[in-house]
Amino acid sequence: MERAILTVHGRTETEKIIEKSRFLTYSQHVGSEEEARAFIAEIRGMHPFATHCCFAFVADKLGNLQRFSDDGEPQGTAGVPILDVLKNKKLFETAVAVVRYFGGIKLGAGGLVRAYSSSAAENLAAADIRSLEKCIELAIEVDYTGIDSVQKYFSTHTCTVLSSDYGAKVLFTVAVKKAGVEAFEKGLVDYMQGRVDIVKTDEYYSAFPLEEDGHVRF
Repeated sequence: MERAILTVHGRTETEKIIEKSRFLTYSQHVGSEEEARAFIAEIRGMHPFATHCCFAFVADKLGNLQRFSDDGEPQGTAGVPILDVLKNKKLFETAVAVVRYFGGIKLGAGGLVRAYSSSAAENLAAADIRSLEKCIELAIEVDYTGIDSVQKYFSTHTCTVLSSDYGAKVLFTVAVKKAGVEAFEKGLVDYMQGRVDIVKTDEYYSAFPLEEDGHVRF
């Protein structure tokens, strides 16, 4: 069974001033190194006069594809601290870029590490963190007499109804977490007393919101 992973959803922007230097931090979900590089290039393009644009990303679901850059800051004072925040928060398919406008006061190596790590940590604390889990898409077909029953089953089980098509019969397209798809199918067949046809049509990852306690919200 594929494990669920944590990732950011959408883009988050935060800003802080440290010793007159301005730090703008951006985080975004990225599904590949190409997406991560495009995100970094976009942020650079937004700030052509910035002193530095340092970044780190984990662009896969296993944590093997990790990249970072100090972008002219002393070695080890920017990219690695940002990456360490991503790893400590156990985030995957996530990129963080921290743009610095130098304010005239040098921070020293320790100060830079604290500035970049705190900028990344505060940004990710404000981000929409979600659980990325493998889902199975099902095509579920019933007669018109079974519409109310199948919709009641959907409403009391963990699933997302993606579409409904009313033809000779009614065809529902439903997404269910892979971990629970067998129980979902068996339960539906039993509930409908066999008066339902189910076909698996697709398999993909989908992002689920988290509750405040860190558990997945369905």
